[in-house]
Amino acid sequence: MQLYNKLSAKERAELIDKAGKERLTISFYQYHKIKDPQTFRDQLYINWDKLDVLGRIYVSYEGINAQLSVPAENFKDFKIHIDSIPFLKNVRLNIAVEQDNKSFLKLKVKVRNKIVADGLNDDTFDVTDIGVHLNAEEFNKMLEDSNTVCVDMRNHYESEIGHFDGAVTPDVDTFRDSLDIIEADLKDHKEDKNLMMYCTGGIRCEKASAYYKHKGFKNVFQLEGGIIEYTRQVKEEGLENKFLGKNFVFDHRRSERISDDVVSQCHQCGKPCDEHVNCDNEACHLLFIQCESCSEKMNTCCSDDCKEVAALPFEEQKTLRKGKGNSNKIFKKGRSEVLKFKK
Repeated sequence: MQLYNKLSAKERAELIDKAGKERLTISFYQYHKIKDPQTFRDQLYINWDKLDVLGRIYVSYEGINAQLSVPAENFKDFKIHIDSIPFLKNVRLNIAVEQDNKSFLKLKVKVRNKIVADGLNDDTFDVTDIGVHLNAEEFNKMLEDSNTVCVDMRNHYESEIGHFDGAVTPDVDTFRDSLDIIEADLKDHKEDKNLMMYCTGGIRCEKASAYYKHKGFKNVFQLEGGIIEYTRQVKEEGLENKFLGKNFVFDHRRSERISDDVVSQCHQCGKPCDEHVNCDNEACHLLFIQCESCSEKMNTCCSDDCKEVAALPFEEQKTLRKGKGNSNKIFKKGRSEVLKFKK
């Protein structure tokens, strides 16, 4: 029985085009103690492969974190299967703001130590003692409270292209980095301020809120469903949208436009821009912001050196990469000395 994807991204893209069916991009998570993550993982793969689900799903002893796409015509069957799993019954499914049939091109279900790399020892605090969930209307109201500190729990390259008006946006590379920085910055306000957090879909805040309560913060709040659910509620209920710019997403779309505001700039020329690209030199693959003009000038590369390499024949590029590990730039999204206008 096949338990792993055997098609390349190119082959899958061709099949999606040929099928001509609309797909839905969905994300969800659930913390739950899973006794046998590997068996659970295999069962998910078998069932979801039959439904033509594609995506990136992490399973661990602490739960599941899923980002995926499914043909719209299969959504009902997908929901039936989800609801057949006791701890996932009626779990909130975050439907993408902007749909793209090619948001995911492979089905990857992986067993990990954690569903989010937080670097925390969960045995040292009660991970179920979380903060108060806020819907969009409640979040907007608290955002206007002068006694509230609103913190973006995402990384610098995410908040750079979009964030809530007035939010604190830590300049960090990882979720773990932000935890200690925020605690240090707010150490004198653990009892007198509202600590209100948000992230993409809510999963990072779920763990962070419990951690901060453990650290002594008395008034901890989190945006339920994250930016994705907030946007849905704003549209459906006609609420004021307080999110500026784009929401960064971890699939081939890279982002969803939430408002017309452009809050970032091209990392190469400084022109207002919020389009993320990956450097076309596969040995670099740096994620950075590049405007259309610089993209044409630099052939979607981050530097002249990468531009020269990317112009070489494919086999020559492979030879240059042979025996070398991935560039550190791959793991330092949006950080490089060649990016002159990186804030």
